[in-house]
Amino acid sequence: MLNSSAALFRRISVSWLMAPKFKPRRLPPAADPALPLERSTKLARTMSTHSSIKDAFSTYADYLNALNEKRERVVKASRDVTMNSKKVIFQVHRISKNNREEVLEKAEKDLAAVRDLHIFRLVKELQGTDFWKLRRAYSPGVQEYVEAATFFKFCQTGNLLNLDEINASLLPLSDPSLEPLQINLLDYLLGLADLTGELMRLAIGRISDGEVEFAERICRFVRDIYRELTLVVPLLDDSSDMETKMVTMLQSVVKIENACFSVRVRGSEYIPLLGTGDPSSFLLGVSEVELVLGWRISFLL
Repeated sequence: MLNSSAALFRRISVSWLMAPKFKPRRLPPAADPALPLERSTKLARTMSTHSSIKDAFSTYADYLNALNEKRERVVKASRDVTMNSKKVIFQVHRISKNNREEVLEKAEKDLAAVRDLHIFRLVKELQGTDFWKLRRAYSPGVQEYVEAATFFKFCQTGNLLNLDEINASLLPLSDPSLEPLQINLLDYLLGLADLTGELMRLAIGRISDGEVEFAERICRFVRDIYRELTLVVPLLDDSSDMETKMVTMLQSVVKIENACFSVRVRGSEYIPLLGTGDPSSFLLGVSEVELVLGWRISFLL
């Protein structure tokens, strides 16, 4: 009896093990009346996020496009300032002891035209904005204008036109309700460095016309500018451009000093011959550079 019961139990166990197994099935979730509302909220939130990002990038694109267009207009205005400021410099270089008043009067009118026409365009584009963002676009024109204005001021009065005076002359061009365009210190110093090159050319020209005292006054003026800038330039944050111009400025100082020195020491040998076409002149056909180098060598010997 026990054996038959055991055999029966074994058959039942084996049949249960060999029976196919069914995987449990999940019952469908109960209907939730809040589910459609939740889905619609997520969908609306996603669409709103995409829309806000698209609007933000559209705003950025409009800003960058407007900034690029403004930069192009500023570059064009700066180029016109540069071109017309050079004309003022060329006009001042025509100065001599016979036409001084006439030349300076014409140069003053030309400089006023540069300010009232071309600088005015820069002011209209940049006032009331973060104009420092576009400094690289208008800096060349501003430097050239500073060079022309300071060059004219020196030839007219013998003094230096400072930054406050230049900025004060630009204030009437600006709308009083907006932030005015002001020339920064770096652009002023860069224009001042270029001024020394024009003064060097003017000094050499005045020596050739026999105006030695005027050339010596230019020499002292340029030397003072160079000495003061050697103290200021190391303190500037962005002085790479200025350091390059300081090398050229030193060359201008040396040329003027050599010319004035040679006139004082050996003036009796060639002052009557400078600026003439006398075939007997030993300076006839000699370039300015060769002349200065010759004076420097004679000084060293």
